[in-house]
Amino acid sequence: MKQGIYIINENKQLAEGIYRMRFAGDVSAVTAPGQFINIKLDGHFLRRPISVCDVDDECITIIYKVLGHGTEEMTHFEAGTELDVLTGLGNGYDTEPAGERPLLIGGGVGIPPLYMLAKRLIAEGREVTAVLGFNSSADMYYVDEFERLGCRVVVTTADGSSGIKGFVTDGIGSLTEPYTYFYTCGPEAMLKAVYNATATDGQFSFEERMGCGFGACMGCTCRTVTGFKRICREGPVLGKEEILW
Repeated sequence: MKQGIYIINENKQLAEGIYRMRFAGDVSAVTAPGQFINIKLDGHFLRRPISVCDVDDECITIIYKVLGHGTEEMTHFEAGTELDVLTGLGNGYDTEPAGERPLLIGGGVGIPPLYMLAKRLIAEGREVTAVLGFNSSADMYYVDEFERLGCRVVVTTADGSSGIKGFVTDGIGSLTEPYTYFYTCGPEAMLKAVYNATATDGQFSFEERMGCGFGACMGCTCRTVTGFKRICREGPVLGKEEILW
């Protein structure tokens, strides 16, 4: 974990209520896809935890959804704004067990961390399929970016306005080739459905309300097969075999 001051160089709307922010600073603590950052906002007691979408030599990219006063305030930040950020939080995804044809399953704001994961898996020579779920075509973002990486992309929308009508589980059911392993991130209801719909082992990234974001306050503790774990520290990524619903 590192704390530092980061300078925004982009804050762009991608879809309805969805924004991408890029900021420059020390990125050395971000080592695995699925890790997250924690942003301090003036006037707000708790930091805002947000998954890392991508990272390069000097820039971190996040994608966030406007869900309350804090994230709404973030949409007004202009290029050059300084942010106090904790980086390199959480354990991230492990690509070692992915096999030849891993499947990525993301819903809504659970999609961003899968982008960096897809880049890593493709760089390792794997054939990646991504099932991306949205409420409607107005909510869609980053579909083209996944395709440009070389992923086969299956889109689902709840209202049928684009891709397959239904949920990510319908996208999984549409696949004609077997997958060797899966990775997923999204709201808990989606994760439960994915747990029951998948045929292999996999890794789940969980969302949880957090206090400190680095394991000190124990506020995001959850019960697993192997005991209690902190989502911010031992998570947010847990293996399928660990999960108790």
